Amino acid sequence: MGLSCSMAAMLGGAMILAVMGRRIIFILSVVLLGAVWQRASAQKEKGLIKRADSLLTQRYKRSKVDTTYIVRPKTKWTLKGRLNVSGATIEMEGQRKVSPLRARMNSADKTTISFAVNYMGVAVALALNPAKLAGKYKDFELNLNAYGNRYGFDFIYQDARNFKGWYKEEGTGRIELPPDMLRLRSLNINGYYVFNYRRFSYPAAFTQSYIQRRSAGSFMLAASLQTQNLKTEGELNSKLKAFNIGLGAGYGYNLVVRRNWLFHLSALPTIIVYSHTSLKVEDEHLPMNYRFPEFIVTGRGAIVRQIGRWFVGASMVYNFTNIGNANQLSVYNDKWRTRVFVGFRL
Repeated sequence: MGLSCSMAAMLGGAMILAVMGRRIIFILSVVLLGAVWQRASAQKEKGLIKRADSLLTQRYKRSKVDTTYIVRPKTKWTLKGRLNVSGATIEMEGQRKVSPLRARMNSADKTTISFAVNYMGVAVALALNPAKLAGKYKDFELNLNAYGNRYGFDFIYQDARNFKGWYKEEGTGRIELPPDMLRLRSLNINGYYVFNYRRFSYPAAFTQSYIQRRSAGSFMLAASLQTQNLKTEGELNSKLKAFNIGLGAGYGYNLVVRRNWLFHLSALPTIIVYSHTSLKVEDEHLPMNYRFPEFIVTGRGAIVRQIGRWFVGASMVYNFTNIGNANQLSVYNDKWRTRVFVGFRL
């Protein structure tokens, strides 16, 4: 009887050990498989990152340029701090019934501080507007810029309310327009194509992803698209809607002084080849028939100073649009942005 109990106890213990052993083996297997999977995933992720870095490196160094004139920086990383200031002006002049009229409105200047990181031509930037963070500025503006040696563009969207100005009509005198009576929503897209892209570099002046070693210039093709939706309320109720497409050509030049200073100037005028515009002042529809030449002009300028791995500089982009004619109604639109920057390559 005692022997049977002992054997039963031994068998029971063996069964328990067997079950526990299977569980331990299962748990160890899961842990082992997890470790193997994690290692494989890490290696795969590392491989993908290495592959992506290799492709970026090939793209970065594969640029078909004349290295006597322009070169890539020897380093992969570029860190840059920027101070940006922008503004806009709208001016109208023409005839309302038999009376000449004129109006001018200026937006409040917008100031932002931004920090950018560039890795072999791929950049990410963060911008802050101190006045907007403090609740003193309600406007919205989005700027996207892609400058390449062969082609590039500016994309500027603005939703602005912070305008001040005046309106004048014969017999009424000058009327000051109160703030926030005008709202402007506009989109400007300006693109270019460079013929002498092997020797002349836009990025050298504006993004510093290239270095201009010798002076060079180029003729360029240009295209512009602009939409405007302007609305005023108060002393003068009006609505202006405009859609314009322009085509043209221009010229740009990079002047290098002692290989440390770079001066850039370019102008890209485009003639409006398609225009659809409507204007309503109070209850009166004013004619805005197309009259040649209507145009959109994009001007750019920059100064860059190289100091070892450091660089400092300033740049400006200016857009001017003229639509309509003074015998009926002309609308002039100015949009500008200036930038001061300092950067370091590592």
